[in-house]
Amino acid sequence: MPRGARLDVPNVLHHVMARGIEGQDIFRDTRDCNEFLLRLSEVVTEGKVQLFAWCLLPNHFHLLVRPRVMLLSTMMRRLMTGYAVWHNRRHNRKGHLFQNRYKSIVVEEDPYFLELVRYIHLNPIRAGLVNQLTELSKYPYSGHSVIVGQRDFDCQDVEGILICFGDELGKARREYCSFLAAGFNDGIREDIRRGGIIRSARRTDRFVNGKGGEEDAPGDSRILGSGRFAEQILLVDNQHKVKKQKDNEDILNEVCTRWGISRDHILGKTKVRRVARARREFFLRAHEEAGESMASLARLCGLAHTSVREAIEKARQERDED
Repeated sequence: MPRGARLDVPNVLHHVMARGIEGQDIFRDTRDCNEFLLRLSEVVTEGKVQLFAWCLLPNHFHLLVRPRVMLLSTMMRRLMTGYAVWHNRRHNRKGHLFQNRYKSIVVEEDPYFLELVRYIHLNPIRAGLVNQLTELSKYPYSGHSVIVGQRDFDCQDVEGILICFGDELGKARREYCSFLAAGFNDGIREDIRRGGIIRSARRTDRFVNGKGGEEDAPGDSRILGSGRFAEQILLVDNQHKVKKQKDNEDILNEVCTRWGISRDHILGKTKVRRVARARREFFLRAHEEAGESMASLARLCGLAHTSVREAIEKARQERDED
């Protein structure tokens, strides 16, 4: 089946995961990890994204974030593309670094927030990188070490987690560690990693509501939560898509004004150098800022999908050079 479009809804939790292509390592050493964290800090700070939990392992990473100003798609595109270019140059390699697209699940906060914090921060133990909770606090590439005060990472919202365990810092940290220890033997939580109450490929599922009864809920593997939450998210996502279409028009108008070129020329197929560069800028901005897919941009201009992808990649190079 074709992959469904990701849900890019601001002001709600997203569990984000990405893996190296064919299971290959994306973090080979400490320098790789530190570079990725530097870029993560930059996009989180710039986009006013709340970062609650994170973990880097050799061949994949996890993030628990709440986007505010910057769209999740924009944040992840800047983070992953920028890091991939840097990584390939450093290690003298070519081609894709990550396996397909990143995966993101929209999360209902009340039942799943702390469960996901625990799940993400216990990953180094499940991966065999450390053996005990006491060792986990010294693992430098997990948000757990930040929460317990073993390393600094200013962009992480530690207070947003510890407030769930009390007002006094020391006590809150101890309660948080006890909570983590309670899940030490949980193993891989398929219900969290792959979706929750309503994960299904069917149109509807049955789920148990808060009153002990069953209700119909839209089945959607992109959402971890109740049927009511899923309905709200899908409604907001549809409204957001309409708004993004307006933003796309705004971007096109801005590019036309900046380059002094008509929209017919930008959306056409002329290969005049100045027009081609303006078109590439429009493709890149529409893709990053308005969330337009490469396929939709290709249809808009009557081009092949590969042509749009190549134009966007070249536009990124031009932006980096500028």
